Amino acid sequence: MKSAEDIMKTEKAITLVKATFEKNLSGFLNLDKVSSPLAVMENTGLNDELNGVEKPVRFNIRWANGSPAVIVHSLAKWKRLRLSEFDSKPGMGIITDMRALRPEESYSPIHSIYVDQWDWEKHINESDRSLSYVKKCVRQIYKAIKTTELSLQKIYKELMPVLPDKVKFIHAEELLQAYPQLLPKAREAEAAKKHGAIFIIGIGAKLSNGHPHDGRAPDYDDWTSLNEDGYKGLNGDLIFWNPLLEDAFEISSMGIRVNHRALKQQLQLRGCPEKASYPFHKMLLDGRLPQTIGGGIGQSRLCMFLMRKPHIGQVQVGIWPQGERERLARMGIHLL
Repeated sequence: MKSAEDIMKTEKAITLVKATFEKNLSGFLNLDKVSSPLAVMENTGLNDELNGVEKPVRFNIRWANGSPAVIVHSLAKWKRLRLSEFDSKPGMGIITDMRALRPEESYSPIHSIYVDQWDWEKHINESDRSLSYVKKCVRQIYKAIKTTELSLQKIYKELMPVLPDKVKFIHAEELLQAYPQLLPKAREAEAAKKHGAIFIIGIGAKLSNGHPHDGRAPDYDDWTSLNEDGYKGLNGDLIFWNPLLEDAFEISSMGIRVNHRALKQQLQLRGCPEKASYPFHKMLLDGRLPQTIGGGIGQSRLCMFLMRKPHIGQVQVGIWPQGERERLARMGIHLL
């Protein structure tokens, strides 16, 4: 059994990571903290569909004549709507503590059915719809993480910094060409191990082999627009090399959001043009939503990485098989 002193040390470190990173990120990206929902009505089109196949937790609301609501997967679209309600100006943004349930998530040391992340969104100008602007935001996020890593090490001397000075940008097609014999996750691992921190651009669009690097829903990130490098995509994933797990470790998914053209094209490509009739999608197509960039940054993922923990259950209270808890405890890994 882990001692109460060890448990409180862990909890204090978690609090330090979350408070320090959120303060840094909010300052670097000019974000204001807002409240956010745990659930949304099902037929609004507001819930994040992730890869387009995951099923959310669904329940009926008695006072709404039994109409269904769903626990959020993330707040990718909700944040854009919220910015429009604030009548925000370009350069202004919001950040919120997102709590979600993803019951179809595969069990692993880095996955839980409970998801906690910082969801952020920023109003941008039409002229900001570029890969260079995406890279600028990624560098600010990376700076916030690096600053947090150094702050943590000042108190916990054993947690030596491992992140490189800069993040490496690479398009998914370039990654395919570099490692054509490997599957996407193996490509990520090779690149992350080589560079320490990478941002893979263009998640969602088909590559030259006829397959996307990874799935992405059609109605929030723009993965079809051509960027300055001549490839498709104004979005991507921030991935670190985790020396403890000896594998690639995704921290964030983000990107410039779809405009009128990208939404229509991506709905067609995914075979779901009927979603254009959903309230959120109609607002976007009618020009009633701001141009934005945004993403999610895993809170427990970041704590796990910076605190050098091998299992996400060490920094997050989750639901785990009892047999697995006991097996890990014998290895000295105690889940919260």
